[in-house]
Amino acid sequence: MEVQVFMLRQDDPAKCTAAKLVKFGLAKQVRRTVHATMVLDPFAENTVLNNDKHLVNSITAIDCSWELAQKTFVKNFLGFSRKLPPLLAGNPVNYAKLGKLTTAESIAATLFIMQLENQAHAILNKFKWGHTFFELNQDLLKDYSNAETEEDISKISHDYGVVSVSMG
Repeated sequence: MEVQVFMLRQDDPAKCTAAKLVKFGLAKQVRRTVHATMVLDPFAENTVLNNDKHLVNSITAIDCSWELAQKTFVKNFLGFSRKLPPLLAGNPVNYAKLGKLTTAESIAATLFIMQLENQAHAILNKFKWGHTFFELNQDLLKDYSNAETEEDISKISHDYGVVSVSMG
């Protein structure tokens, strides 16, 4: 699966996980999104499901500051907008916070849910803390990757006691 990032350069460049993915050739920086991509959008109505991999040929993450996310995602990006189910951050800045994922964590989670596990691990292997994300969410990610409907995602989230993060 092709991985793309639309970078808005709103955060500290030294901590930008998207820039690191581009630097190591794990993602391609783009200036616009296209119809056949999945746009990762925390405000989307639909959640990433494993069968979404048949709808798209790429994943595009919008790299922006969490503080500016609500304003950023008012803009409509071309493609299929999807949000992630509830997951815990493994990064040192937002460790164990529900939903406060880095761009790299969001991409890796999406790939994992779409049953592209090797590519998901390759993304986070570039970060010292990358293994922590998978350790915190191991069972959740496996169950989410087997979910076939939004209702399945909701049931899994409730079974684990994680609730959706309200972005609105």
